[in-house]
Amino acid sequence: MNFSRALLTGLLALTATTGALAQASDYPSKPVTLVTPFAAGSGPDAVLRLVSDKLSRLWNQRVVIDNRPGGGGFIAIDQARRGAPDGYTLLQLDSEHIAALPHLYKSRNFVTLQHFDPVASLFRTPFFVAVGTDSKWKNMADLIAAAKANPDGIVYGSWGVGSPGHLGAQQLEALTGIHMRHAPYREVSQLYSNVGTGDVPWAFASIPSSQGIYKAGKLRYIAVAAAKRIPQMPDVPTMAESGGPASLEVNSFVSLLAPKGVPAAIKAKINADVAKVIADPEIRARFDTFAFEPLAWSPEEIERNAEAKSKVYGELVRRGNISLE
Repeated sequence: MNFSRALLTGLLALTATTGALAQASDYPSKPVTLVTPFAAGSGPDAVLRLVSDKLSRLWNQRVVIDNRPGGGGFIAIDQARRGAPDGYTLLQLDSEHIAALPHLYKSRNFVTLQHFDPVASLFRTPFFVAVGTDSKWKNMADLIAAAKANPDGIVYGSWGVGSPGHLGAQQLEALTGIHMRHAPYREVSQLYSNVGTGDVPWAFASIPSSQGIYKAGKLRYIAVAAAKRIPQMPDVPTMAESGGPASLEVNSFVSLLAPKGVPAAIKAKINADVAKVIADPEIRARFDTFAFEPLAWSPEEIERNAEAKSKVYGELVRRGNISLE
């Protein structure tokens, strides 16, 4: 009897596995929708459109971009949650949507990775410390010294509460013992225009978000918050080289997730196909213009990196008493 039950269990498991593999080999057999919280024309959106075009050709299926900006990412998240766990609805999120959102919206009791599984990684972007061209600060040592001499007198800008620019500055404060004032902006272009004029002394910046003002000669980058210099900006020193805390690294990574329950074989196929697309020379060239670092992480690696960021963000949110509720 026990042998029969074990045999039956084994046959059922084999049947399920065979069915999942067959399902994966047919995937995708209809259009795939990529939901994103990023606005059309943004850096992540531009990358997603390139990736979707390459995937469409690889899969011989339409890949549709569904831009759902706003609501701190919850508009896109709620839309994607309506999708079936079959791989035909994917969600583009950055590491802050995954790792910071649960800490910033505590009353929602929403933990991103309890509702979505990581499927494939896209890229990671570093952040630079940007000041106006006429700023007296030549390096991070100057910025930190000015903040120490004038507690709560130095203002920094960011593109919103809970953004990498905000949390990165919070981490800088924690590591150096300085205290500054935060000026969140709704319009990224306005933020860097104001940094360029000196109305806001400094802000963290990615290349795509600030390159217009930078190319106009109104911005300088005094450091990159990374352990190594960025090939696209080889003359910009690292945080440590510029006199800042060596352990301060400010970056964001962008991934594709799926509603929980997608068969492992389908997730594996999507991961492999996205990695193949990310390796395409045309996409690599576009990444270079943005200083985006292509990533080919496994779902487990995405989750591990998200958990590491969540630990840091949780401490910073508690320290700064930050909330978006």
